Amino acid sequence: METDTIAAISTPMGEGAIAIVRLSGDEAIQVADKIFKSPNNKKLQEQPSHTIHYGHLIDPKTGDIVEEVMVSLMKAPKTFTREDVIEINCHGGIVSVNRVLNLVLRNGARLAEPGEFTKRAFLNGRIDLSQAEAVMDLIRAKTDKAMNVALSQMDGKLSRLIKDLRQALIETLAQVEVNIDYPEYDDVEEMTIPLLLEKCTWVRDEIKKLLQTSSQGKILREGLSTVILGRPNVGKSSLLNSLVQENKAIVTDIAGTTRDIIEEYVNVRGVPLRLVDTAGIRETEDIVERIGVERSRQVLKEADLILLVLNAAEPLSEEDERLFETIQNMDFIVVVNKTDLPRKIDLEKVKSLAGGRKIVTTSLLKEEGIAELEQSIAELFFEGQIESDDLTYVSNARHIAVLQQALDAVEDAIESAEMGVPVDIVQIDVTRTWELLGEIIGDTVQESLINQLFSQFCLGK
Repeated sequence: METDTIAAISTPMGEGAIAIVRLSGDEAIQVADKIFKSPNNKKLQEQPSHTIHYGHLIDPKTGDIVEEVMVSLMKAPKTFTREDVIEINCHGGIVSVNRVLNLVLRNGARLAEPGEFTKRAFLNGRIDLSQAEAVMDLIRAKTDKAMNVALSQMDGKLSRLIKDLRQALIETLAQVEVNIDYPEYDDVEEMTIPLLLEKCTWVRDEIKKLLQTSSQGKILREGLSTVILGRPNVGKSSLLNSLVQENKAIVTDIAGTTRDIIEEYVNVRGVPLRLVDTAGIRETEDIVERIGVERSRQVLKEADLILLVLNAAEPLSEEDERLFETIQNMDFIVVVNKTDLPRKIDLEKVKSLAGGRKIVTTSLLKEEGIAELEQSIAELFFEGQIESDDLTYVSNARHIAVLQQALDAVEDAIESAEMGVPVDIVQIDVTRTWELLGEIIGDTVQESLINQLFSQFCLGK
């Protein structure tokens, strides 16, 4: 177990009221005592835990004052890392915080690796792996609902369910071992198979429930990749601006103004949308615009949702119909824009081409129809379930992949048991399910995976 003392800046770089340099390790308090001087000259080591102290940082070599600070003292084990932790609160300038960090590093600490504080919390048993991953989800949350999902996972809601499933499996495996060890009893097989089927069926059903929330959870975590599609000059950029409520895209009356991909995150009824305004997909001789069109086609293939924008003041064109054909097998909502102008579009034909998909009419110039569009997006992907606090959302791609493998393994066990396969063979699939579930919380995960996961964290967390 690592016991050296690590340090890093734990607040964003830039100008601000305060910045925090965090230390953790066996010598965190001793390092701080070397450079911290309080008005009463008391040592931090002698102070009670979870207290904060005013003073100055002094360079021991020169005796110069480096910064005026407040130092938070937290002694093990009641800390995030379960090690001694010092947090130095200094002024939030770039020069100030770097001077403090350099002083700390020169006096016994080393620079922390990305995510190393959270990694130590995991290695010291403060949190499990799923809770550690939720820390980064919390930092990256783009809506209140995404934050609530991360908080729930940090609180251990997913961990507790996974542990309950593993406990049921390990108890079943123990019973199977006992029955195998005492084959002289005639009813061993009769007792073991029903027990296996009962427990494995329950585990399978619980895993299925988790996977049913995975698509929603993944959207809340990563955002819904949403492409705004349509002929040039139908109002795609205006729609982007209306949803973002800022003028992020250039809006003109000249066809082909958008020549590149514009992305923006938007909070729509608690659903984070990664909005992509594309260049109009059409045949063009303009080399630059053609590149934008090709990029648009690629983004379209990767989209979760298409907002197809049509011009209500013009008849449907062959180009519009080709766009309907392009997205026919995808999730899309039709936005009939410019309803403030005399209508020339055939709405019945639009309904026919939409094939039952939602159609929303808007006048982006008058800011009409946006609320209905936002509601349609939320209903399309969540159908009202997003408000449920009882659901345990699985949002992490790694967790989803492992759960799917665990589901396959437990279904193999159930199928084998029902076919009359010997119990010791069925036991292999049950054990495999138990091991896979352990990967989610870190009980059976490889060290290389742990290192890879924490390397994705920001420095100082």
